[in-house]
Amino acid sequence: MSDDKQLMENILADPTATRRDFMVGAMALGLTATAASALWSGRAHAATPKKGGHMVAGLNDSNTIDSLDSATYNATTMIAVSRAFRDSLVEVGQDNSASPGLAESWEASDDATEWRFKLRSGVEFSNGKSLTTEDVINSINTHRGEDSKSGAKGVFEAIDDVTADGKDTVVVKLAAGNADFPFLLTDYHLTIVPSVDGKADVLSTHGTGTYLLKDFEPGIRATFEKNPNAWQGDEFGHVDSAELVTILDDTARVNALVTGEVDIINRPALKTINRLKRKPGVNIIDVESNLAFTHPMRMEGAPYDNYDFRMALKLATNREAFVEKVLYGYGKVGNDQPLGPKFASYDPDLKVEMDLDKAKFHLKKSGVGDTAIKYRFADTAYGGAGDAAELFLEDWQAAGINVELVREPKDGYWSNVWNVKPFCACYWGPRPVEDMILSIAYIGGAPWNDSNVDIATVNALVAACRAELDQDKRKDMYQTVQHILSDRGGTIIPAFGKDVAATSDKIGIGPEIGGGWEMDGGHFIKRWWMA
Repeated sequence: MSDDKQLMENILADPTATRRDFMVGAMALGLTATAASALWSGRAHAATPKKGGHMVAGLNDSNTIDSLDSATYNATTMIAVSRAFRDSLVEVGQDNSASPGLAESWEASDDATEWRFKLRSGVEFSNGKSLTTEDVINSINTHRGEDSKSGAKGVFEAIDDVTADGKDTVVVKLAAGNADFPFLLTDYHLTIVPSVDGKADVLSTHGTGTYLLKDFEPGIRATFEKNPNAWQGDEFGHVDSAELVTILDDTARVNALVTGEVDIINRPALKTINRLKRKPGVNIIDVESNLAFTHPMRMEGAPYDNYDFRMALKLATNREAFVEKVLYGYGKVGNDQPLGPKFASYDPDLKVEMDLDKAKFHLKKSGVGDTAIKYRFADTAYGGAGDAAELFLEDWQAAGINVELVREPKDGYWSNVWNVKPFCACYWGPRPVEDMILSIAYIGGAPWNDSNVDIATVNALVAACRAELDQDKRKDMYQTVQHILSDRGGTIIPAFGKDVAATSDKIGIGPEIGGGWEMDGGHFIKRWWMA
């Protein structure tokens, strides 16, 4: 096969490629516009969803303490479970827009402090109960207020009140305007559950989604059957049934795909991905993303409350080597702040470069000396976390920092280590707007503020950005936040990655893959099909 033909076939097989990508490439290789268009049309026909079949996915990121309570969600498996049998008011569409979910439309006041969401009529939960404004109001309220333990509490702190206007409209009043508020409702924590005795039944197995949850064993498996009464049933929900199985080990997950035990896996080990690409019947999917590989240091205690010690660790971290040796090119160099290159506000001029001499200077200035610290990680933190730990250790020790590596158990990592221990490996999946990641993890008091950073200027700027309707001013403010967090924050972010998955050639995927999280925004069960 010629290199040119192989290139065109690779683009046609890539579900993330756009028509423009293919047309430009094909015409550059000498095809006429008519011929190129015909080839693209053939690809579009092949991407037509097919109905039926049973889909099995093997996923990382699951724990035996997982719960159906969406306030506790923090990883892909539970997000995928929830997206299959529950719905949100607003979804991140496959074109990455804020798309109607259970709210068929919405409108805002001129100052964006009041939002009105009109609910779809005729929507039922799987137990036959009709969707009501009470269900929506109670579901929202579980994620706000002083007593809320939700991971999304910070996202919804600006809500002053949620009320009903008639039988089909929910009114949300904000303390200050927020032009991005519909995007906040796409947060994976905010799924709509039925009300029982005036409260949201957060553990309910009854949802409005395209699938019925038939069996749920935390940290082990979940099974689904198509919901015959789903309001999205004509557009989505292509397979008859689906199963999610937990496979935490990277090698075992890849082997399950190659042997046909599963049809889909997330996060194939990048160190072996070139070999996997060559396997017959396997397709690799990679999507540009704001996925951040983070390493939070809790700033409330020594030695991480020391600016110079944190700076020594940052300056002794080789970001280019992380992209090359851990991500194998599937990412971009980071700069110790969480807003990735897909955000409009991203500042490409903000750089943090490795400098061992400066690292030694800050270490000496810190007064910490050779005090030993522990860096904790597990492979479930992110693919290649063990390799990254060895890479970090070599460079940190070269700067004179005394570090001990501690490999933690995979199961329970997100409850026993992350946001508990003072220094560990972590990742943050992509969010559609800046406020969602900043409000959850980078302002004082946020429940998932895993570095316990609390900088008054950042807190004020994040709040001000929500109400700022001038996009240029908002961009400038977000860039200021990036510079402050990069310098004074407590998180080492060596890189932003791509969302990488692998499927058998039995799986069909449309021409676009949504963001907001890996695996088509977590919606892959309802959006993908058996080809």
